[in-house]
Amino acid sequence: MTLLIVGGSGFLGAELIRQARTAGHTTVATYATEPGSSSPTAWCPLDLRDAGRLDAVMADVNPAVVINASSGRADWAVTAEGPLQLAIVAAKYGTRLVHVSSDAVFSGAGRVHYDESCLPDPVTPYGAAKAAAETGVLAVRPKAVVARTSLIIGHGSSEHERLVHQLAAGAVDGALFTDDIRCPVHVSDLAAALMELALSEATGIHHLAGPDALSRHELGTLIARRDDLDASRLPAGLRAHSTVPGALDVRLQSQTTQRHLRTVLRGARQFLSPDA
Repeated sequence: MTLLIVGGSGFLGAELIRQARTAGHTTVATYATEPGSSSPTAWCPLDLRDAGRLDAVMADVNPAVVINASSGRADWAVTAEGPLQLAIVAAKYGTRLVHVSSDAVFSGAGRVHYDESCLPDPVTPYGAAKAAAETGVLAVRPKAVVARTSLIIGHGSSEHERLVHQLAAGAVDGALFTDDIRCPVHVSDLAAALMELALSEATGIHHLAGPDALSRHELGTLIARRDDLDASRLPAGLRAHSTVPGALDVRLQSQTTQRHLRTVLRGARQFLSPDA
C-alpha cells in the first residue's frame, strides 16, 4: 500500500514514516522547507496553499491513504485552508484521508472534559484555524478521519522535552504553568493509532490523547526525573497571570476511540517512568 504523509519532516511525521516503512508500506512524505531526517521511499516538496502542486503530487503518488500531520501554527492559509484543499483533492481521487487536529479547538470554559461529541469553541487564532480545518475536511470528505490529540511527547526530541532541558540548565527564561492542564500522548502511541485508523473503515472525529491529565509543570517534572535532571530547577508559574493566550484546562477524553483500537494510548506517568 502507498501512503502519503503530509508534514513528514515534523516530529509526528517522522514517527509515522518510521512505522509505515516498518510495516512494509511504500511511503511518500512531503515537506514545506526541507526534508526531515527520516527515510521515506521518497520526499516531495509541498506547500498546502498551492492547489495545483497539491493536485500534481496526489496524481503522481496515487496513494491509498493520506495522513495530514502538517502544522502551520496560526497561519490561516496553511492550517485552515490547506487541509480543505487537501480534502478537495482527496475527494477528486477517491483517496482516504486522516487529518490530525488538536485540543486547541476547545476553550476549557465551563467544562474541562471533552469527548468526541463536543463542539469546538476555540479562543486562539491557532485553535480557530484547526477548528475551521475540521469543518472543511468533514464537509468535503465525510468519510475522512479527524483525529484530535494533545501534547505530543517522545524519547527526548519533542519541543516540550527540549524546553524542560533548557529550563533545567538555565539556558532560557520562562516557566512551566501549574494551571495549564492537558493529556499528553507518546508520539509512538499516537502514530500507531493514526496508522490503525488510516487502515480501518473508521470515519469522523476521534480523540487520541493519554489518560493522564497533567499540568505543564507536572509533565516537566516527570521528564526531568526520567532524564536525571534536577526537577527543583524548573520554574513554575500561573498561565492565568501571564500574557500567554489560550485555554487553561482541556482534557481530551479518548475512551470511546480507545475501545475500538488495538493500540494502547499510555498515560504520561507510565511512558515517562524511568523504568519505561
